[in-house]
Amino acid sequence: MPARKKKPIRKSAARRPAARKGPVRKFRPGGPTQAMSETGLGASTQYMPDPNTATPDRTWGSVQPGGSVGTMVGINATEGEDLLTDTVKVTAGYFTGGGGTLNAADIYTGSLADSNEAYYFNIIQTSPLSASAETQFSVAYGHAGGSGSDTDAGVVEGPTKAIYGQWASTLLGETEVSGGFKISTNDGNNPTNKALATGARDEDVYILLGKRERFKDRINKKNWTVALSGSNSAVSGANILYLTDDSNTTTGKGTVAGTRYNIVSGTNGTAVGNGAADKVYGWIYPEMGVMIFSQAELSSSIPGASGSITDMTASFDKAGAASSYVSCSGFAPNLNANGNPNNALKFVNCLQPTGAYLKFRSEEDQLSTSYFCRVRAKDLNFSNNPTFVSGSHNEISNADMWGNPNVYISGIGLYGTGGALIALGKLSTSLKKNFSTEATIKVKLTY
Repeated sequence: MPARKKKPIRKSAARRPAARKGPVRKFRPGGPTQAMSETGLGASTQYMPDPNTATPDRTWGSVQPGGSVGTMVGINATEGEDLLTDTVKVTAGYFTGGGGTLNAADIYTGSLADSNEAYYFNIIQTSPLSASAETQFSVAYGHAGGSGSDTDAGVVEGPTKAIYGQWASTLLGETEVSGGFKISTNDGNNPTNKALATGARDEDVYILLGKRERFKDRINKKNWTVALSGSNSAVSGANILYLTDDSNTTTGKGTVAGTRYNIVSGTNGTAVGNGAADKVYGWIYPEMGVMIFSQAELSSSIPGASGSITDMTASFDKAGAASSYVSCSGFAPNLNANGNPNNALKFVNCLQPTGAYLKFRSEEDQLSTSYFCRVRAKDLNFSNNPTFVSGSHNEISNADMWGNPNVYISGIGLYGTGGALIALGKLSTSLKKNFSTEATIKVKLTY
């Protein structure tokens, strides 16, 4: 029999894989200011429009440049939209450790080189031998003609003249500098008890200067008091002189050094009597952290010893027993022009008697900026973790999440218009996100 032909064997065609749920999505970059839900970088990605829309929606979600899957959305950085700003005034105790008051028992002078003592002295909050001693204020004495400092018999300009001129040029307008300080006359407003004649210049002044690191943006007005005490012309105790500003009742005067207020008798911003109408002891410039006191007005209340004893060189004695301390615990200056009588120390000595103190608070403007990161239902539903997708088509690795992936927002990053990371924060609890949820996350920056 002829050999039978073998019947050909048909190979079954390979089955096509079932279509997977959910489209493969890659997204365009978001707006100029963007919020990121998770950190991490991946391989470079060619962005494609949202396949579910006829017109590409650029706010649908995106990945940062170089990322693998969309994790950024745009923010409308217009004030009142996704951005709110506010300025808050914060006050705190001025002195070391956050204290608001420095009592007489804690007031010392810091050691300086002899050359510096001709210009100023530092007030510290504890013994200069202590490792915790820090400068709280500096005090100085200035005289328009240089008296009260060594002028070498008029050959050189005394340090007190340099001090007076420095602060006049710093605090007064160009047309006022040559005329000097006119504190006692209160700009010609005729206080009832002024020590100088109308229009007269204060020939000499005492300066109390704060430290910028302590008063921050400005000295907190209405919340400060300087309590001074010393001796009268008979070298017996004088009543305590309490001084504060009059910002409670006046709007202040605008100057080249910021708003200026009068220093009057009173405490914590509350004037005694008629305030500046009675007497003006000095001016305070809160933004500069400086107080200028009229020597004439201070010495009219606390003069100290009179006669030849005033020619003594002032010294600081914490025990308050030395004759040079007792005689120099008032504001009448030693105008000797052939030496350095340390007139600035008179101010410190008048902070030594029982009941004297300094009370101050700092003030700082803190800018608070709030960004509202709004995550809509269609935003941020994919992760930029490389394990989230697989294959050449970047399909979601976990088949259970095909069609409705679930991710968790664990942090927020704010990017500027140039793509630089400005701020980064973590949420206390991660937020679950998918196509059926939305979230608004408020990011508050204070600086």
